[in-house]
Amino acid sequence: MLKKINPLSYHNLDWKTVFFILVIVAIFIRFPFFFRDYIDRDESTFIIMGQSWVNGHLPYTQLWDLKPPVTFLYFATIIKLFGKSFIAIRLFGSIMVAITALFTYGIATKITTKKVAFWCAVFCVFLQSLFGSLQGVMSEHISIVFFVTAIYLLFLKENWISFLGIGILFGLSAMSKLNMVYPIVVLGIYLLWEGYHQKQLAVRIKNLMSMGLGVAFVILLTLLPYYFQGQMQLYWQSIIEAPLAYSGGKFHSPLKTLPFIIVVLGLLVTGFTLKIIDWKDKKIQILTVLIVGILLSFVQAGKVNGHYLIQLYPFVLIPIGTAVAKLPAIRKKYRYFIALLLILVPMESYLEYGNIVSNKIKNGTFFNGEGIEVPAYIMDHNLETDNIFFTEYHIGYWVLNQEPPTKAATHPSNITREEMFPYMDNPRKTGMEELRYILEVTRPKVLVARKGKKIFDKKLVDYNAYIDNYLEEHYLLTATIGRGLVYQRLD
Repeated sequence: MLKKINPLSYHNLDWKTVFFILVIVAIFIRFPFFFRDYIDRDESTFIIMGQSWVNGHLPYTQLWDLKPPVTFLYFATIIKLFGKSFIAIRLFGSIMVAITALFTYGIATKITTKKVAFWCAVFCVFLQSLFGSLQGVMSEHISIVFFVTAIYLLFLKENWISFLGIGILFGLSAMSKLNMVYPIVVLGIYLLWEGYHQKQLAVRIKNLMSMGLGVAFVILLTLLPYYFQGQMQLYWQSIIEAPLAYSGGKFHSPLKTLPFIIVVLGLLVTGFTLKIIDWKDKKIQILTVLIVGILLSFVQAGKVNGHYLIQLYPFVLIPIGTAVAKLPAIRKKYRYFIALLLILVPMESYLEYGNIVSNKIKNGTFFNGEGIEVPAYIMDHNLETDNIFFTEYHIGYWVLNQEPPTKAATHPSNITREEMFPYMDNPRKTGMEELRYILEVTRPKVLVARKGKKIFDKKLVDYNAYIDNYLEEHYLLTATIGRGLVYQRLD
């Protein structure tokens, strides 16, 4: 197998070899983050939602978050099989990243050489794992592994059976991250148009109907548990209506996405104009359509977070790779410099390797972060855990076997997103009313915050002023663990 990794033998690469390399690269880059308490607040929320499902509560019934249920199913499955294990969650996340890169390689081989396809796949691992909070397992990681697999099937064979499988994969993707509906719809429109021009419209309609059945089958499977519990309205509100309300939130605007959209589309148009990307290639057209569909979803969301780009990378990397392959070859004297840059790309990983070794020497464990250390302090000092409120490091609920004080507090920032309250079946109508209820009615005995950071977005002056004054009057800061602040109630 290792002989096939020789740089002169790209043509000998097979799927097993490529997958082996991608898994090694993914685990190497992501391994030191297996021991971090939390990498992104969203991942912590997904873990808490998954645990609630394992405990017998369907998503949205006891706790609530904005994502569709397949995202929570991933975490619930890992927790059910392996218990409360950060390592298991992130190990399987690494394998998922490698699978996405593998099918990116498969798609690219249908368009360009194995050499270009291989490097597209390697950079797919890099870009899904570095630069920001991508070392955790995000809903985008889950949605894109299904979506890329579906596109590979589309490139492999077109008949009603394959389209049924594509539809099932598309359904799983959309039920992991709803914005993937946009590229699915745009792709469907393109395939209809292309079928019309090839005078195969009837066949294409039949195939697309088969794809639609696959999508509907997945949606039906996710709906049935709610039907049997008489919670269909909550299902509809949480999965369909709430995301639409979220995109219309006060901090979201389509205009904010325009610079990014212009840059991506500008690069594509430049490639087509210079003829270093072949617009006439049907497969390139499909990738372009998918890119446009994903970009439209960003416009609808009104912002472009770093982890959103996970869904874009596989489809952008392939045309970029084909374009770069047509440029003049790099001179030999520069190749060592390029190799050095590749070695330095995972700098975040090298730093984290140093961090976990340092933590092992200092604290006797590789596991680190306030989301682990603060709960350990709380348990060691016999503080109240049954009534606790994490405004930060809310993975601590999971570590302590506790739950957030209210449904809206599952993700701490949702407390201020009152536009979504009607869809989560929340009895309070405003964010301030929710916050007052948590502090004045549930009266947490312990409250955890973060040093040097406002509890809520700094633009939310009223929220921060209220909670800062309330903490000063009713709580005592009893410990600072790293950046974690532990407050105990005075009355």
